Amino acid sequence: MDMKIIKSEKRLCTCCMEEHEVKTVLVLEHATFKKKQVEYMASYLFCDRAEELYMDEQQMQDNDVKLKDAYRKSEGLLTSAEISGIRTKYGISQSDLCILLGWGGKTITRYESHQVQDKAHDTILKKIDKDPEWFLSLLQDARPHLSEEAYKRYLTAATALYEKDQDVYLRKAIEARYAKFHGNQMFHGNTELSLNKVVDVIRYFAASANVTSLYKVKLMKLMWYADALAYKKRGAAITGLVYQALPMGAVPVGHNSIIDLRGVPCEEIDLGETNAYHFSLNGKQEFPALSKEEEDILNLVTEKLGKMSKNEIVNFMHKEQAYQETAPRDIIEFKYAKNLQI
Repeated sequence: MDMKIIKSEKRLCTCCMEEHEVKTVLVLEHATFKKKQVEYMASYLFCDRAEELYMDEQQMQDNDVKLKDAYRKSEGLLTSAEISGIRTKYGISQSDLCILLGWGGKTITRYESHQVQDKAHDTILKKIDKDPEWFLSLLQDARPHLSEEAYKRYLTAATALYEKDQDVYLRKAIEARYAKFHGNQMFHGNTELSLNKVVDVIRYFAASANVTSLYKVKLMKLMWYADALAYKKRGAAITGLVYQALPMGAVPVGHNSIIDLRGVPCEEIDLGETNAYHFSLNGKQEFPALSKEEEDILNLVTEKLGKMSKNEIVNFMHKEQAYQETAPRDIIEFKYAKNLQI
């Protein structure tokens, strides 16, 4: 018999009723469940003296779950561990998840232990796993039936997941937009796009004591100067962003999406007919995506330009050869960085 020994320990063997080394082993089992042939690794105890396999109560329960999980996998259903993982992700109890879904109070308990879910319930569980926004909707409907403490805990967890998912989609969209610039050194400054660096550069400027009144227009200019100065000094920009020549100076491609990235300290201010975007960050901060050399470059930029008003930095930018020799809305090439004013 083929078996894999997991461990061996001296204990009372309930097979021969003597104390000796008893092995815990895994054995490949073939079984039929709901008219479906499946195989799974079952756990047993092995008595060398009687040369027999046997199970304790826990192994009986575990092997029953393994059998049913093997069937679930063959049918494309969530396993018991995957169902439990959904709850863990949201930090929600078995009974409260049943309340959200309008199911009987023990349904999830059964699915995580001994009962195989039907395909309709499986589809719902997969949707709630992939869609935190739907979870939030269900949570709002179920609020009267939950304790306030539980509601707030689930709300916090689901909101964080939703924001994380949104950030993943947003990053993919930005990266897709930048794919056409791949390999063009003069467009991206000899640096592949790093959205982690983009976020930390924005955070660095927002936290700097040398920067005053940091709104979107000024931020975009500071970012271009940081990348251009880095390229001038070391032949490689910091972020990998590509910049267009717009009426108010250099602006990175996808700028509206960039300020929505998770971690960007942006506050949208309603000014009536329009909105303004203000960036600020208080307290001691760390910038893990940036090297010491890159922070030094950012410091030079803030020392030279950080106190400028929006109009001052726009006018300063308009004097750059890079801006003057680039047609409106065209990409500003990094070859002009050698003649940077700072």
